[in-house]
Amino acid sequence: MAKLIYSAITSLDGYVADEDGSFDWAVPDEEVHTFVNDLVRPVGTYLYGRRMYEVMIGWETVHTRADQPTYIQNFAEIWQAADKIVYSKTLETVSSARTRIEREFDPEAVRQIKARAKHDITVGGPHLAAEAFRARLVDECHLFLAPIVAGGGKRFLPERVGLKLELLDERRFGNGTVYLRYSIRT
Repeated sequence: MAKLIYSAITSLDGYVADEDGSFDWAVPDEEVHTFVNDLVRPVGTYLYGRRMYEVMIGWETVHTRADQPTYIQNFAEIWQAADKIVYSKTLETVSSARTRIEREFDPEAVRQIKARAKHDITVGGPHLAAEAFRARLVDECHLFLAPIVAGGGKRFLPERVGLKLELLDERRFGNGTVYLRYSIRT
Protein backbone atom coordinates (compact mmCIF):
# COMPACT_ATOMS: atom_id res chain seq x y z
CA MET A 1 0.00 0.00 0.00
CA ALA A 2 1.23 3.50 -0.82
CA LYS A 3 1.99 5.99 1.92
CA LEU A 4 0.17 9.30 2.23
CA ILE A 5 2.76 11.98 3.01
CA TYR A 6 2.14 15.51 4.22
CA SER A 7 5.02 17.69 3.11
CA ALA A 8 5.38 21.36 3.98
CA ILE A 9 7.87 24.18 4.28
CA THR A 10 7.21 25.93 7.56
CA SER A 11 8.61 28.72 9.66
CA LEU A 12 10.31 27.78 12.90
CA ASP A 13 7.17 28.85 14.76
CA GLY A 14 4.92 26.62 12.64
CA TYR A 15 3.45 28.71 9.81
CA VAL A 16 3.31 27.99 6.07
CA ALA A 17 2.33 31.60 5.35
CA ASP A 18 2.59 34.76 7.42
CA GLU A 19 -0.32 36.97 8.52
CA ASP A 20 -0.35 38.70 5.09
CA GLY A 21 -0.52 35.33 3.31
CA SER A 22 3.06 35.66 2.08
CA PHE A 23 5.38 32.69 1.92
CA ASP A 24 8.24 34.23 -0.07
CA TRP A 25 10.55 33.23 2.78
CA ALA A 26 9.75 29.57 2.05
CA VAL A 27 11.17 29.45 -1.49
CA PRO A 28 13.84 26.74 -1.38
CA ASP A 29 17.34 27.39 -2.67
CA GLU A 30 19.08 25.04 -5.12
CA GLU A 31 20.36 22.64 -2.46
CA VAL A 32 16.97 22.26 -0.76
CA HIS A 33 15.08 22.14 -4.07
CA THR A 34 17.34 19.37 -5.41
CA PHE A 35 16.68 17.38 -2.24
CA VAL A 36 12.92 17.95 -2.61
CA ASN A 37 13.13 16.76 -6.22
CA ASP A 38 14.63 13.49 -5.04
CA LEU A 39 11.94 13.12 -2.36
CA VAL A 40 9.00 13.66 -4.71
CA ARG A 41 10.37 11.77 -7.73
CA PRO A 42 8.60 8.54 -6.64
CA VAL A 43 5.29 10.32 -5.85
CA GLY A 44 2.50 9.23 -8.15
CA THR A 45 -0.33 11.50 -6.98
CA TYR A 46 -0.65 14.92 -5.40
CA LEU A 47 -3.76 15.79 -3.39
CA TYR A 48 -4.44 19.54 -3.27
CA GLY A 49 -7.02 21.97 -2.08
CA ARG A 50 -7.87 24.77 -4.50
CA ARG A 51 -5.46 27.31 -3.04
CA MET A 52 -2.49 24.96 -3.04
CA TYR A 53 -3.31 23.89 -6.59
CA GLU A 54 -3.37 27.54 -7.65
CA VAL A 55 0.11 27.97 -6.11
CA MET A 56 1.43 24.85 -7.83
CA ILE A 57 -0.10 25.33 -11.28
CA GLY A 58 2.89 27.39 -12.40
CA TRP A 59 4.84 24.15 -12.66
CA GLU A 60 2.73 23.23 -15.68
CA THR A 61 4.41 25.88 -17.85
CA VAL A 62 7.69 26.79 -16.12
CA HIS A 63 9.61 24.57 -18.54
CA THR A 64 8.69 26.90 -21.41
CA ARG A 65 10.96 29.60 -19.97
CA ALA A 66 14.52 28.96 -21.11
CA ASP A 67 16.07 30.88 -18.21
CA GLN A 68 15.11 28.29 -15.60
CA PRO A 69 17.91 26.36 -13.85
CA THR A 70 18.07 22.59 -14.21
CA TYR A 71 16.72 21.86 -10.72
CA ILE A 72 13.61 23.95 -11.47
CA GLN A 73 13.09 22.23 -14.83
CA ASN A 74 13.53 18.85 -13.14
CA PHE A 75 10.84 19.62 -10.57
CA ALA A 76 8.48 20.76 -13.32
CA GLU A 77 8.95 17.43 -15.14
CA ILE A 78 8.38 15.46 -11.92
CA TRP A 79 5.25 17.47 -11.09
CA GLN A 80 3.82 17.19 -14.59
CA ALA A 81 4.32 13.40 -14.65
CA ALA A 82 2.23 12.85 -11.50
CA ASP A 83 -1.54 12.72 -11.18
CA LYS A 84 -3.21 15.59 -9.35
CA ILE A 85 -6.54 15.57 -7.51
CA VAL A 86 -7.90 18.99 -6.55
CA TYR A 87 -10.56 19.15 -3.84
CA SER A 88 -12.70 22.21 -4.46
CA LYS A 89 -16.35 23.20 -4.40
CA THR A 90 -15.70 26.33 -6.47
CA LEU A 91 -13.03 25.50 -9.06
CA GLU A 92 -14.70 25.07 -12.45
CA THR A 93 -11.80 23.72 -14.52
CA VAL A 94 -8.17 22.75 -14.15
CA SER A 95 -5.37 23.96 -16.36
CA SER A 96 -2.90 21.13 -15.96
CA ALA A 97 -2.67 17.67 -17.45
CA ARG A 98 -3.33 14.57 -15.38
CA THR A 99 -5.60 16.57 -13.05
CA ARG A 100 -9.15 16.04 -11.88
CA ILE A 101 -11.48 17.89 -9.53
CA GLU A 102 -13.29 16.25 -6.62
CA ARG A 103 -15.98 18.31 -4.90
CA GLU A 104 -15.62 16.67 -1.46
CA PHE A 105 -12.74 15.12 0.43
CA ASP A 106 -13.87 11.54 0.94
CA PRO A 107 -11.60 9.66 3.37
CA GLU A 108 -12.80 6.28 2.12
CA ALA A 109 -11.99 7.19 -1.48
CA VAL A 110 -8.49 8.24 -0.39
CA ARG A 111 -8.07 4.92 1.45
CA GLN A 112 -8.94 3.17 -1.81
CA ILE A 113 -6.47 5.31 -3.75
CA LYS A 114 -3.77 4.40 -1.22
CA ALA A 115 -4.64 0.71 -1.47
CA ARG A 116 -4.44 0.71 -5.29
CA ALA A 117 -1.51 3.08 -5.76
CA LYS A 118 1.88 1.80 -6.85
CA HIS A 119 3.56 5.06 -5.80
CA ASP A 120 3.28 7.26 -2.74
CA ILE A 121 0.78 10.11 -2.49
CA THR A 122 1.31 13.56 -1.03
CA VAL A 123 -1.23 15.89 0.47
CA GLY A 124 -0.44 19.57 0.03
CA GLY A 125 -1.81 22.47 2.00
CA PRO A 126 -2.66 22.64 5.70
CA HIS A 127 -6.47 22.65 5.33
CA LEU A 128 -6.63 19.50 3.22
CA ALA A 129 -3.92 17.91 5.34
CA ALA A 130 -6.03 18.60 8.44
CA GLU A 131 -8.86 16.56 6.94
CA ALA A 132 -6.45 13.74 6.12
CA PHE A 133 -4.99 13.85 9.65
CA ARG A 134 -8.45 13.76 11.24
CA ALA A 135 -9.32 10.73 9.09
CA ARG A 136 -6.05 9.07 10.21
CA LEU A 137 -4.86 8.77 6.60
CA VAL A 138 -1.43 10.43 6.88
CA ASP A 139 1.48 8.01 7.24
CA GLU A 140 4.41 10.43 7.23
CA CYS A 141 5.24 14.13 7.61
CA HIS A 142 8.11 15.65 5.66
CA LEU A 143 8.78 19.06 7.16
CA PHE A 144 11.24 21.68 6.04
CA LEU A 145 11.85 24.17 8.83
CA ALA A 146 12.91 27.51 7.37
CA PRO A 147 15.17 29.70 9.53
CA ILE A 148 12.54 32.37 10.07
CA VAL A 149 9.93 33.23 12.69
CA ALA A 150 6.75 34.33 10.89
CA GLY A 151 5.01 35.47 14.06
CA GLY A 152 1.56 34.38 12.92
CA GLY A 153 -0.43 33.32 9.89
CA LYS A 154 -1.53 29.97 8.51
CA ARG A 155 -0.47 27.01 10.69
CA PHE A 156 1.17 24.01 9.06
CA LEU A 157 -0.41 21.47 11.41
CA PRO A 158 -4.07 21.33 12.38
CA GLU A 159 -5.21 22.22 15.86
CA ARG A 160 -6.74 19.62 18.14
CA VAL A 161 -5.36 16.64 16.28
CA GLY A 162 -3.19 14.62 18.61
CA LEU A 163 -0.27 13.00 16.83
CA LYS A 164 2.45 10.68 18.03
CA LEU A 165 5.47 10.93 15.78
CA GLU A 166 8.62 8.91 15.30
CA LEU A 167 11.64 10.65 13.78
CA LEU A 168 12.86 8.69 10.76
CA ASP A 169 15.34 11.09 9.18
CA GLU A 170 16.80 14.57 9.46
CA ARG A 171 19.09 16.77 7.43
CA ARG A 172 20.56 20.26 7.70
CA PHE A 173 21.11 22.50 4.70
CA GLY A 174 23.61 25.28 4.14
CA ASN A 175 20.90 27.98 4.19
CA GLY A 176 19.79 26.99 7.71
CA THR A 177 16.77 24.93 6.62
CA VAL A 178 16.27 21.65 8.49
CA TYR A 179 14.44 18.65 7.03
CA LEU A 180 12.56 16.35 9.42
CA ARG A 181 10.86 13.14 8.34
CA TYR A 182 8.40 11.58 10.78
CA SER A 183 6.18 8.54 10.69
CA ILE A 184 2.77 8.82 12.30
CA ARG A 185 2.26 6.29 15.06
CA THR A 186 -1.19 4.92 15.57
